[in-house]
Amino acid sequence: MNVLIEFLKETGVAQLIKSPLSLIMIAISCALLYLGIVKKYEPLLLVPIAVGMLLTNLPGVGMFHHEIFAGGTASSIDWKALLSDGGLLDYLYLGVKLGIYPCIIFMGIGAMTDFGPLIASPKSLLLGAAAQLGIFATFAGARALDALNIISFSQRQAGAIGIIGGADGPTSIWLASNLSPELLAPIAVAAYSYMALVPFIQPPIVKLLTTKKERLIRMEQPREVSKTEKILFPISIIIIVYLLLPSAIPLVGALMFGNLIRECGVTERLSKTLQNELLNIVTIFLGITVGATATASDFLTPRTLGIIALGLIAFSLSTAGGVLFAKLMNLFSKKKINPIIGGAGVSAVPMAARVSQKIGQEEDPSNFLLMHAMGSNVAGVIGSAVAAGLLLYMLG
Repeated sequence: MNVLIEFLKETGVAQLIKSPLSLIMIAISCALLYLGIVKKYEPLLLVPIAVGMLLTNLPGVGMFHHEIFAGGTASSIDWKALLSDGGLLDYLYLGVKLGIYPCIIFMGIGAMTDFGPLIASPKSLLLGAAAQLGIFATFAGARALDALNIISFSQRQAGAIGIIGGADGPTSIWLASNLSPELLAPIAVAAYSYMALVPFIQPPIVKLLTTKKERLIRMEQPREVSKTEKILFPISIIIIVYLLLPSAIPLVGALMFGNLIRECGVTERLSKTLQNELLNIVTIFLGITVGATATASDFLTPRTLGIIALGLIAFSLSTAGGVLFAKLMNLFSKKKINPIIGGAGVSAVPMAARVSQKIGQEEDPSNFLLMHAMGSNVAGVIGSAVAAGLLLYMLG
């Protein structure tokens, strides 16, 4: 009888009775799985994140130990506890904690990205920069909430939250792991959720801020970009960003390295590996370990709701910033820009560009904006990485 009683105490049912909040987190993880599998919202990352969240909230399993990483920095990791008591997800989480996974994902993104539309139209960089408005506006908003004693956010936490406005999941994870690792899970979930909701969030904002006449503007097709230009571009960007903002080099350098592997023409095998096998493996590890940080004690707080709300504001303001700046450029430019492409200045590649194309064709089916929107879109990738580097420099 004693053996039976001890066995019952160790079952999952008994463990869950002791930790009722874990049931809420398990329900949230199942909801994310539904969104990823059934609704197909960013499934490549939402599904691993949801599974990581599920595994870490199964009491008594011991796959992830938050206390090992509680110090907040890589140097404060409790290596003794990690080596003696660490679970699988603890070891995989080192790739997040040490900033490895986001940079490798940026290599893969670089290898998949054609910067030709941006090179053909350098003014797209301005739209990509303007679309980072939400990042800094939300940083200020989070600090205002703290000043008003509504929700407590430190400067570092406010910076990590603001980067959600860039609509770039790896960048959000990289900056959060450096500035505010305790908020990594809600920031990652918010960032990828809003990336998945780009087709629903952006069109109403773009249509609200533009007139029908503006949405009907036709733009000349971009010029053909030479192979030499495509090879020199990533090298030049690395040097320029280093000279101006060295703290942004981990992300920008990884992005441009991947792009150089793609464009140089002599490393096709490496390019394919970056785009496929390596990117897929790291995406799995990144997603499941980020999800593992979403424990009930850290996730089920008013602060999490505040982060989700601020993330939506950040993303909306970034979209608005790109659209409004395109309208401003039209005041001084003879060749008019369709302001729809300003909304593609966020970093959600290529979804934001496709949304711009769809909005434009709803007004005029023969108007093709995709290549112009891609210029703004890839500029947004660079812009969000630079913004993250600037916040790390200011707050790190």
